[in-house]
Amino acid sequence: MNTPPLATTALPADPTPAPGFAPAHVPARIALHPQTNADLHCHSTVSDGTLSPQALAARAKANGVELWALTDHDEVGGQQQALEAARALGLAYLTGVEISVTFAGKVVHIVGLGFDHHDPRIVEGLRATRGGRGARAREMSEGLAKVGIHGAYEGALRHAGNPELISRTHFARFLVETGQCGDVPEVFRRFLTEGKPGYVPHRWAALRDAVGWIVDAGGIAVIAHPGRYGFTPTEEYALITEFMAHGGRGIEVVTGSHTAAEMVQYADTALEFDLLASRGSDFHSPEESRVDLGRLEQHLSGKLKPVWNALEYRIHWPA
Repeated sequence: MNTPPLATTALPADPTPAPGFAPAHVPARIALHPQTNADLHCHSTVSDGTLSPQALAARAKANGVELWALTDHDEVGGQQQALEAARALGLAYLTGVEISVTFAGKVVHIVGLGFDHHDPRIVEGLRATRGGRGARAREMSEGLAKVGIHGAYEGALRHAGNPELISRTHFARFLVETGQCGDVPEVFRRFLTEGKPGYVPHRWAALRDAVGWIVDAGGIAVIAHPGRYGFTPTEEYALITEFMAHGGRGIEVVTGSHTAAEMVQYADTALEFDLLASRGSDFHSPEESRVDLGRLEQHLSGKLKPVWNALEYRIHWPA
């Protein structure tokens, strides 16, 4: 990316141990390095995944994951279940969340890692972000009814593990179930993207707020799957610099939706901006996901600074 020099920004210090986390004198149970099989991006039935936190933990263990994080959309309600399941299975665990924000007219996702999931600032901030999803879902259903698809709200609600988090994905699963489309991507293309009958925008969190909630709760904020947004180089530079100005420190380099070329591109971006590099499948479902949980083929380059190294003392190590 050919960009002007980045202004120097004072970034927060690395997170320090908090109650319930391993103190500094406890040695790591796994070696932390760029080749660590970390999967720090996936979703459960608490948001729009199809497996419970406990089932995800078991899948992560079976697939050789060494360090895991559950990152449900705008919700931390599954964190305690995930943490306890990971501990029982001998998995190292980082708390996680994926927060939707609006930037340059597009929805951008910010992953938070290693924060205190009981901190009222992030809990209340996420509750406010989720507000309005029900009304939006009813509007989506009305739009679909106008093109002959009836009962979509009730159908989507059956697929939503959390009614507060009813989303386009739940509508998509209902439309596949009823034979309107062959798969979820087709539903999005025909009905649920901007300009289509079932599309209704939502007021998401501000970038400043989302990063602030994560940092204030002791975690590190990460730009999720940056290759998905279709930003111009100028827009992407603006996103990264504003994100860093608010205290953001990481970027997903290896993720399920990135091509090999994008992984190289965002590794270079991490080096250019001195960002911590993250890795995660963005797994939602055995039937729908591009990559299975823990089965990403690419690891981080040895030149990169893994986000998990900066979070070593925020990791919940198994007993």
